[in-house]
Amino acid sequence: MQDTTVTATTFIRDVDLRPARRLRGRPFHRMLVSFSAAYFAGALVTDIVYWQMPDVMWERFSIWLITAGLIMAGLAAIAYVIDLVGGTRIDRPAWPRAIGYAIAVLLALTNAFVHSRDGYTAVVPTGLMLSTLVVIVLALTALAARALTNRHRFGV
Repeated sequence: MQDTTVTATTFIRDVDLRPARRLRGRPFHRMLVSFSAAYFAGALVTDIVYWQMPDVMWERFSIWLITAGLIMAGLAAIAYVIDLVGGTRIDRPAWPRAIGYAIAVLLALTNAFVHSRDGYTAVVPTGLMLSTLVVIVLALTALAARALTNRHRFGV
């Protein structure tokens, strides 16, 4: 066996001992909005699967995904208020995104009530149309907000 000797080395020069800066760039509510949009899109997928293969399991998946999306939407609203009070920089104009998101959440709430009914008609056709509308409104809201936020990229 060979003996190895380790000499003590300090890397104090390489360590930044200043306290970490607070991240003030991205608002926290955007992440929560993305999660709720993903849940609503997942509900659309499970509604389509239920339409093609009427197994109650897919209808249950849909209502759970819609409920999770609504919970995340509520948390996103709370985080938005915290971001406003905390002074986090929010992209201007924020009103198209807020209005579109509110419309999508109201449609999703209606969709949750429709999905709570019994039978095949709980999803087809009304629930499927509402899920599709929610995803379309969210996509149009994202496109409109991006166009208004980045006007210089679109040549306006």
